[in-house]
Amino acid sequence: MKRTVLVVDDEANMQAVMRMVLEGAGHEVLVADSGEAALAHIQNPNLDVVLSDLKMPGMGGEAFVIRCRKDRPDVPVIIVTAHGTIRSAVKSIHDGAADYLTKPFEPEQLEIVVHNAIKLRDILRENEQLKAAVSESRGTKRLVGESHVAQQLIEEIRRVAPYKTGVLITGESGTGKELVARTIHDLSPRHERPWVAINCSAIPRDLMESELFGYVKGAFTGASQNRAGRLEQAQGGTLFLDEIGDLDASLQAKLLRVLQEREFSPVGSNQVRTVDVRFIAATNRDLKEYVREGKFREDLLYRLDVYSIVAPPLRTRREDIPLLAQTFLRELASETDKKVTAFTPAALEILERYGWPGNIRELRNTVERSLLSCRGQTIDVEDLPGAIAAGSGPAGNVERFSLNKTGEKNLDHWLEEVERGAILEALSQCNGVQAHAAKRLGISERSLWHRIKKLNIQIIARHEFR
Repeated sequence: MKRTVLVVDDEANMQAVMRMVLEGAGHEVLVADSGEAALAHIQNPNLDVVLSDLKMPGMGGEAFVIRCRKDRPDVPVIIVTAHGTIRSAVKSIHDGAADYLTKPFEPEQLEIVVHNAIKLRDILRENEQLKAAVSESRGTKRLVGESHVAQQLIEEIRRVAPYKTGVLITGESGTGKELVARTIHDLSPRHERPWVAINCSAIPRDLMESELFGYVKGAFTGASQNRAGRLEQAQGGTLFLDEIGDLDASLQAKLLRVLQEREFSPVGSNQVRTVDVRFIAATNRDLKEYVREGKFREDLLYRLDVYSIVAPPLRTRREDIPLLAQTFLRELASETDKKVTAFTPAALEILERYGWPGNIRELRNTVERSLLSCRGQTIDVEDLPGAIAAGSGPAGNVERFSLNKTGEKNLDHWLEEVERGAILEALSQCNGVQAHAAKRLGISERSLWHRIKKLNIQIIARHEFR
């Protein structure tokens, strides 16, 4: 198989000798008379090996090796040097050169070092392909779904993952925006570098700046030592900014500077630090509306929204619900050591009919609660939370709630269970905060309290209702 070799040497005679030997061995040869001229060739996707003289005017061999290792770490570089500069050649090995060849040399010696470098190139290429395959497998296995909507999402992730491009992920709460962001990182060339996430709505405003940029000793009371911020922790990798719409206005301006200049200063320091980070942001807010209302900087939105991905709500991919539910059940059963292996068809039918306002997060919580309630090896209808069955549609409700003991329809009982289900769902979505649940239901907090008492809904602990 013909291989492509780049010869970099400022002496025309040496160029000619190496070209003759290498073309005679069946290789394609490119030539350059300086390190600067060679830079035009190193991005050639067919390039297999570089032979570079050590002493050249302008960019010398040592600097050229360092540049090659940075731009094309998959291409071996062989340093060609005279006897008097072997020490420099050895230094180049430490800088990343694969081998060196001393002048004068026999044609066979040149062929051997190039042959060995080609073998190294093949190993490096196979290693990269293997790592890419493992990384892709790891990333795509995290995203579960066979629906057209899910496959479109995976395709968008694969399209943008290889680049440094900033990504803005939008979608309703619970749709898995962080999982989308993490999958982009896992499939990117940065997958072996840090993944760092920060929730812009979960950290108090007065702490957010130091959390993001870090601080130096003495920057404020209690700053007894230097501390690296999330930006510095993510160096070389990916920084995920969750709930970016909740970022304070003053920090929006500072983040914009980082995105534009790729530099920042820790709190309490005048020292400017450069940063190489890929930014991925997520929000369930309408940032364009926020811009119109003056709550979000338009220039920052443009910087973040280079490529947009919408995490689809679960109701648009109902055919994925059985697969997602079974995946969650397998994971959770393993964690709890419960021997529950599947859902009954009736239980799956109810899960598919339900509206899932809390999306994938709500589905996972439902599977977990059902698993804990289940006494057998299969989750059935009675193991599902009441709110899910109550909101799953007429067929499920009639079967479970509309018949009294004599088999006759009982409208009052059915309505009571629907009301119970709606209240349980609202409480679950609002983390047990009754004021928020009442607002979601469109009733007063006092009215909700009376209904909870009437329906004998027991609030056992935070996040647990029955």
